[in-house]
Formats: sequence, C-alpha cells, structure tokens
Amino acid sequence: QVQLVESGGGLVQPGGSLRLSCAFSGSIFSINAVGWYRQAPGKQRELVATITRGRSTIYADSVKGRFTISRDNAKNTVYLQMNSLKPEDTAVYYCNHAASGISYPINYWGQGTQVTVSS
Repeated sequence: QVQLVESGGGLVQPGGSLRLSCAFSGSIFSINAVGWYRQAPGKQRELVATITRGRSTIYADSVKGRFTISRDNAKNTVYLQMNSLKPEDTAVYYCNHAASGISYPINYWGQGTQVTVSS
C-alpha cells in the first residue's frame, strides 16, 4: 500500500523558515530516492531536492544553500528544512519517488502542504 502524507507548511514572512515532513509507506519509497516537488499557481510542478536511501542529496539551483533535505529511514519520513524563504518559494509542496537529482514520480500524489511566503 502506497501512501504519502505531507505536513508542516504555513504562512511565513520572507527570510523565515519552515520544516516540512513527508511520511511515506511503500517499499518503492523506502528503498529508493525520494524527492520534494513543488507547484506554484499557474506553473508546472518542479523538482526541488532529492535524497537517496544512503542520504546522497541533490538540489535545484533555485534552493541550493537555503534548503536541506534529510530522511529518517527508521521512521519512513523525509524532511525539507527551508531557510531564507523568498516569495517565489510560495507553492504547494509534495513528496514522491525520484531518482537522484531526477524527477521520477509515481502516478500517486499526496495532498501536499501549502507554503506561502509573504509579508
């Protein structure tokens, strides 16, 4: 049974921080890379960061140095620490399957978590 549950979003001022969580079930996520994706209004969904089971990470240029992806394999959870947030980070954030640095989602999405960066 595959399940993805994202949480931790909210409204934050520019320069602020948020920590997102993704609780997953299903071996496809536990043994492979997981990615954080985001979709802003009127834009296509984009890959933000990926992490392998061995914790190798890759980031999109737009978030490099500001976001940190991590995972707890024992808890089947992936996190996204977001610092120095900008208005352009406003989007619904989702987690899903990925390859290292490559968008490779399965045809199932959780509900996502809304991140709004605004003063």
